[in-house]
Amino acid sequence: MAKNKSQYDSTLNLPKTLFEMRAGLPKKEPVMLKDWDDNDLYNQLMKHNEGKPQFILHDGPPYANGNIHMGTALNKIIKDIIIRDKNMEGFQAPYVPGFDTHGLPIELKALSSVGDKKKDISKLELRQICEKFATEHIDIMSDQFKRLGVIGDFEHPYLTLKPEFEARQIEIFGEMAKKGYIYKGLKPVYWCPDCRTALAEAEIEYGEDDCDSIFVRFHVSQDPNGVLAKHGIPMDKTYFVIWTTTTWTLPANEAICLNGQFEYSFVKIGEEYHIMATDLVKSVMDACHIENYEVVGEPVSGAEFELMRYNHVYLPKEGWVILGDHVTLESGSGCVHTAGGHGVDDFNVCQKYPQVPITVPVDDGGYLTDLAGKYAGQRVWAANKTILADLTASGAVMGQLHIKHQYPHCWRCHHPIIFRATEQWFCSIAKFREDVYKAIDTVTWMPDWGHDRMTGMVRDRNDWCISRQRTWGVPIPAFYCKKCGTYHITDATIKAVSDLFRKEGSDAWYKYEAEQIIPAGEVCEKCGASEWTKDTDIMDVWFDSGSTHAAVLEERPELSFPADMYMEGGDQFRGWFQSSLLTSVAAKGCAPYKSVLCHGWVVDEQGKQMHKSAGNGVEPRDVCAGRAMRAAWGHAGNGSALGAARYPRECLGRRTDDVPALKRRRFRDRSAIGACAFSNRGAPCA
Repeated sequence: MAKNKSQYDSTLNLPKTLFEMRAGLPKKEPVMLKDWDDNDLYNQLMKHNEGKPQFILHDGPPYANGNIHMGTALNKIIKDIIIRDKNMEGFQAPYVPGFDTHGLPIELKALSSVGDKKKDISKLELRQICEKFATEHIDIMSDQFKRLGVIGDFEHPYLTLKPEFEARQIEIFGEMAKKGYIYKGLKPVYWCPDCRTALAEAEIEYGEDDCDSIFVRFHVSQDPNGVLAKHGIPMDKTYFVIWTTTTWTLPANEAICLNGQFEYSFVKIGEEYHIMATDLVKSVMDACHIENYEVVGEPVSGAEFELMRYNHVYLPKEGWVILGDHVTLESGSGCVHTAGGHGVDDFNVCQKYPQVPITVPVDDGGYLTDLAGKYAGQRVWAANKTILADLTASGAVMGQLHIKHQYPHCWRCHHPIIFRATEQWFCSIAKFREDVYKAIDTVTWMPDWGHDRMTGMVRDRNDWCISRQRTWGVPIPAFYCKKCGTYHITDATIKAVSDLFRKEGSDAWYKYEAEQIIPAGEVCEKCGASEWTKDTDIMDVWFDSGSTHAAVLEERPELSFPADMYMEGGDQFRGWFQSSLLTSVAAKGCAPYKSVLCHGWVVDEQGKQMHKSAGNGVEPRDVCAGRAMRAAWGHAGNGSALGAARYPRECLGRRTDDVPALKRRRFRDRSAIGACAFSNRGAPCA
């Protein structure tokens, strides 16, 4: 049999090629990667393309706190495809990877590591521990990126904790402050009671929570306009009806807001009268399951009730009836419970009435203070139940409904957040919003709907809260006059802080006293004093990464500003794309990028986003174990960068040689290359 086979073999023109039927990539890839490393492939490529037109794809810095995930892998693979393509197209396309190294997760990890000693360590000591945690994952993540086959200057990545980076960030802050875009003030901000810090809009995610939707009545105490008497309504039996889903904010109630353009009715229930928007009477009665009621008299304009007074539902104080355009007829009663310390609209409308105080009866840990009376010491979520029970027992609650609604959560700890008015540093978006619109128009957006998405987000954005009440980050470079408390930021102070940080890093802020940092001769512009203290807050990490256009593109000699492209996932329209745009326009008057490419999400075989908590996550290192990373490349490259990239677990779990599509492709390619052995008069060709 063997003899016959040999005879047949000699009569056939079989393919002759070194291209093996089996790829053997799990064994070959590490050898190939080592060869790239040994031969310094990236730097040789840059040297080969020296003098050619540049193409700068600026890397958005992933957070340096653990192993990379499939979303990061997708992002890096697509970037690598673009970088390689541009280098082969006749460009010099450098790739400088970056890492975001400040922020709360690292600080919490550092605090956890010291255990009970965390109360005894200084801020400087804590920062040193944080730096150790921040840097230990950089080499790990870099190795994982290189295992993906990504090439770049991983020997010299940019880090947001580097002194030169922090120095440039201070300069960006200073330029924005000089133009009047930075200010400090009391405003309600997103506040995480668990992380005990303010949050920016980009740090908020929404989830479905249970809550009690309640209608509460407040007894009228004063009628200076004589509205009730005019309509024959007895004041001692009259109430305003408000609606709320945040019972814990009732201790902070200082006003009830009506819309001056709406009509309001007196609804008689038994012997008592209740004021609510005419158009909402039926829906309120239905929600409260009240069938026997009567609308008395003619409707009254909301404007007539302005500056009436009422008694708080349980505290010994009176509130004001005020007017606001934010009051709608979409839900509730048309009478809005107003607590200026716990809502943006509430705060803004209270600013129009100096007699209405801003009360914040909640501390930084989410516990009610003495201003909340008998509920002091209770956490806001627990207080929801106790306050509701007491108000129900007292007859103040007209009706309640247990519902599920979308509520903001902290993206770090994933716990519910609150609105809380505190003194914070803000960037006034309103002062340069029109310039941002113009900058958006100069950018090529891929896909093109990115233009409208970014425009809409900038249009709807409130002022950016850029301060955080934590330790691990770049300090707010502000000084305070010891005599009058006025904050002090000048060109000279910014230069002094920037120079110090470039020399010693931002730890120097905690190492030296204010008088050792601030230039000699600086005096308070308000009172003329010259004794100082330092600000204790740090900057939002989005301000860190949003400053890379200055701290990286303008600092690294192989890069340039503006970048040709920023490319990240769709969530960065409210994150890095936006923070970079805002700081660049504010400081320099233009966008930091010429084009923005948004890629899609990593999803499983059912189209669901991958999450470890959902049990459908796949880690690149798991894919890589005993297999080839080319499978991940295939899925990233074959899908549209603009859509969802599917990574079916059962496919990635196979040996690369066993994936049917890859086997067919290798057989086709091997046959084609082998057939070339008989072309060109028998001379093998590649």
